[in-house]
Amino acid sequence: MAVKYPYHIRDVHISDPFILADPVSKHYYTYVQFADFERFPHLKDNQKHFYALESEDLIHWTEPQVCFTQDDFWAGLDYWAPECHIWKGRYYIISSFRAPGTYRRCQCLVADSPLGPFKPVRPEPVTPDGWHCLDGTLYVDRSGKPWMVFCHEWLQVCDGQIAAIPLSDDLGEAIGDPMILFRASEGPWTSKMIGHGANGYVTDGPFLHRMQNGTLIMLWSSFAENGGYTTGYARSASGEIFGPWIQEPLPLYAMDGAHSMLFRTFEGQLVMSLHAPNEHARKRILLFEMEEEGDSLHIINEITGNWYNAIGGIAGNYAYREPCVEEPKFSKTTRYSFR
Repeated sequence: MAVKYPYHIRDVHISDPFILADPVSKHYYTYVQFADFERFPHLKDNQKHFYALESEDLIHWTEPQVCFTQDDFWAGLDYWAPECHIWKGRYYIISSFRAPGTYRRCQCLVADSPLGPFKPVRPEPVTPDGWHCLDGTLYVDRSGKPWMVFCHEWLQVCDGQIAAIPLSDDLGEAIGDPMILFRASEGPWTSKMIGHGANGYVTDGPFLHRMQNGTLIMLWSSFAENGGYTTGYARSASGEIFGPWIQEPLPLYAMDGAHSMLFRTFEGQLVMSLHAPNEHARKRILLFEMEEEGDSLHIINEITGNWYNAIGGIAGNYAYREPCVEEPKFSKTTRYSFR
């Protein structure tokens, strides 16, 4: 295990972790836009890359493997928040990109394997011209049509937006106008981003999930008063992308950990991933076993053993001084009862 999977989840340095549970290989994959060159110095070069990490158990991971190289691709900056989705039998990375002197945009890359090599679906970005965007994700509606849901940056509009655009069948271009689904200030738990001259409301990391009872929810991230980086969620009253979106009053996680997504393990357990704390050098993956209760989502337990090392925000004063030595612990059952 240690030879093939030398990278323990406690050590994986990552932003915005998206976990793909690949039904073909029965392995898990996550993607990083930077590599730990001190740990893996042979990976260092002058190219811009995405790297894939592979795991059998969510705890032990391979060293980063190059799955996309810039080459003649238009963007050389802001390779942020790569997600990998399966669409019609192929693998698609959706991510943010920027070139010097331009706004940040979202675009899709495609490959026949979760390890790549990924190539742009089309030369041009998907998000609207003139919009400063990030954190694109894929949503497939009940009629089977694909959408990109993304953030319209608070840096451009002050009150950050979650927006959506319909996509072509190859995920290469928008085939309709963007819709604003909601704004950051609509979240009851959000607070203004203040400091270093900032004065606006942030939207980050949308992720769509259909609950077992049919309710459509969206996880998204912002900043809460005294809570640091925070995850909340909203429900679609119509059960579709059009909303209207009703915000859950309380955050889902508020201890300086966010940019969250949901996936099911191969044993069927619903799991949430996020990074914490929101301090670049210390960012690590936290995984949480989750429970659906009707149209509500709850954390059961954090299972990576990373929590004490990553605690922040309003709970930061409760952190222990010594490093965490807890080992990852998955429940032996996927059924829970609290009442």
